[in-house]
Amino acid sequence: MTNKIFNEALIAKYDKAGPRYTSYPTAVQFTEEFGSKEYQQAAAESNARKNPLSLYFHIPFCATICFYCGCNKIITNNRKRSQPYLDRLFKEMEMQGELFSNRAPVKQLHWGGGTPTFLSHDEMRSLMEKTREEFNLLSDDEAEISIEVDPREADADTVRFLRSIGFNRLSMGVQDFDEKVQVAVNRIQPKEITIETLTAARESGFNSISLDLIYGLPFQTVDSFNRTLEEVIELSPDRLSVFNYAHMPHLFKTQKQMNPEDMPSPQEKLLILKQVIERLTDAGYVYIGMDHFAKPTDQLAIAQKEGLLYRNFQGYSTHSDCDLVGMGISSISQIGDIYAQNAKIMPQYEAMIDRGELPIMRGVKLTKDDLIRRHVITEIMCNLKLDLDKVSEDLGIDAREYFKDDLPELNAMQEDGLIIIDNDRYYVQDAGRLLIRNIGMVFDAYLRKNDNRFSRVI
Repeated sequence: MTNKIFNEALIAKYDKAGPRYTSYPTAVQFTEEFGSKEYQQAAAESNARKNPLSLYFHIPFCATICFYCGCNKIITNNRKRSQPYLDRLFKEMEMQGELFSNRAPVKQLHWGGGTPTFLSHDEMRSLMEKTREEFNLLSDDEAEISIEVDPREADADTVRFLRSIGFNRLSMGVQDFDEKVQVAVNRIQPKEITIETLTAARESGFNSISLDLIYGLPFQTVDSFNRTLEEVIELSPDRLSVFNYAHMPHLFKTQKQMNPEDMPSPQEKLLILKQVIERLTDAGYVYIGMDHFAKPTDQLAIAQKEGLLYRNFQGYSTHSDCDLVGMGISSISQIGDIYAQNAKIMPQYEAMIDRGELPIMRGVKLTKDDLIRRHVITEIMCNLKLDLDKVSEDLGIDAREYFKDDLPELNAMQEDGLIIIDNDRYYVQDAGRLLIRNIGMVFDAYLRKNDNRFSRVI
């Protein structure tokens, strides 16, 4: 299968900067002209539709900094900083809870960061209790309740505690087991710690365990990353995310702490990527697309097979029917035809909460064209196909006419083997999975060449 997916000539041809399409339009199009008034209207419409909800809480604190990280985070060893943040987060939850009907079931809950397990056990328990107080969180066997975990901040006792308060899915950052790489990126995480956390999660009855890896970091080689892959495959997680490190120090200053001369060359990175695809697919994982792999029995693989996979700001998801409510600093909500982002700087977030305001700083209301193109890009990115007749029927347009200026580019992609076209049905082929962002970009009305705000697709 690797030979079908990995074609160096095609990669060279299509390797350019482009969005990851966790949203369309992307956050580049968000504007400060959008505010709480527009958000409240969207919430009212969601209530009228009786849409189920997905909740996201951003916990921004980290005890140490990982040099590669581009997340919104606050580096501190002062554990006393978390409670004032939670106090304000609780106020935001109360404001959001008033906007959404208590009858709206919450099918998904996710804590991201930062490092959510920076919080004490008592703080985590109180946050979960407050969530159940303000929202209709479904029971353990009905909802996906997930958390991002740093094994350095979550021993076996903490993992068992997380399961006891309702979490049933867990993702862990690993990045690389090689000690030299760990030192270079300032993330010292012995393999034994990761194994302890993973074992505790299995013994505690978590439904799904995911590991995150990154390739392209200092001192990584084909051989060194192969050793990490061997160890990861032996651990047998349900899902794997293997991200391409994007060196963008002009956007993320901490990346300047790493020496570009120590990073693998573009050719070496391609060989690592080829190896990743080969080793994981040979081990039985399904290549979902982009950076994601899952066992055939995992909900991601099942949803994609059934044409029900979805994509939002947390990545691939199985609940496309949910409106996403993001809470906490920098969180992004996706409700109907709007995106809304909270204040990204802590003093702004604190001041707005203290004034009794929703901390929304920017967002966008989608146009009819945005909604049409979002639908098409989502179909391609998630379900690896596009049926123009079905698009026409679902959206009330003549899709062939609507996309007449875009479709010719897909003809060239068919010639390159990325897709197959059959009577206005477009099917992504194995080679197209790796270049799925490029296929989606065909329908992006906002895209501009040489935009350094996006990472390269490979």
